[in-house]
Amino acid sequence: MDSVKVRVKDLDVYYQKFQALHKVNVDIEENKVTALIGPSGCGKSTFLRSLNRLNELIEGTITEGMVIIDGVNIYDYGTDVVQLRKKVGIVFQKPSAFPMSIYENVAYGPRIHGINKKIELDEIVERSLRQANLWDEVKDRLKSSALRLSGGQQQRLVIARVLSVNPEIILMDEPASALDPISTAKLEDLIAELKGNYTIVIVTHNMQQAARVSDYTAFFLNGHLIEFQPTARLFVNPRDKRTEDYITGRFG
Repeated sequence: MDSVKVRVKDLDVYYQKFQALHKVNVDIEENKVTALIGPSGCGKSTFLRSLNRLNELIEGTITEGMVIIDGVNIYDYGTDVVQLRKKVGIVFQKPSAFPMSIYENVAYGPRIHGINKKIELDEIVERSLRQANLWDEVKDRLKSSALRLSGGQQQRLVIARVLSVNPEIILMDEPASALDPISTAKLEDLIAELKGNYTIVIVTHNMQQAARVSDYTAFFLNGHLIEFQPTARLFVNPRDKRTEDYITGRFG
């Protein structure tokens, strides 16, 4: 039986005077992949970043409404934002490997959270790299620079870095847009494996990718959530003509 991991209620986000999201209401299921689609500037990434309060890093941002994760509104006064972002990790569009060794990239998060014993870090690094389907490719060069990895490998390394602090939710903002088709296929396979243990929300401009990897799809337009359905249903029988026009390429 599906269970709700994230419940969003009447979410409004403003960048100073510009309203980027308008009264968004949606339930995100646990251990499922939810894809966010829509044209550029429609509010997808703003919505994604609202799930771990990253929008607050942009000066002048105002957020109203509720984002409830496991029954707790993350916008309540007193929320520990560091712990929130440990629980809700994010992978960005461009692979962002740190200029340090492969090992230290993955150990970075656990060190910040107080884990310093080598045997413990070794276990975390191996486990995280295995989960990210990267261990076999890098196990003999853990001390070499992460910047020597290919783009696809760096993106999987970033995912390993997110996994190293035991998140429950993984946000992905167009994670394959800078990757070649082979790396993209590996990333999509990885997403399919990870959803058994994590709740994943992914922004993508690629309709085929949304259809391949997601269980649910949300279509955003001009800051409004136009439609949210199981992916198979939305792509075959969308309720709203604007959704149909977008996924068939007739939009605009």
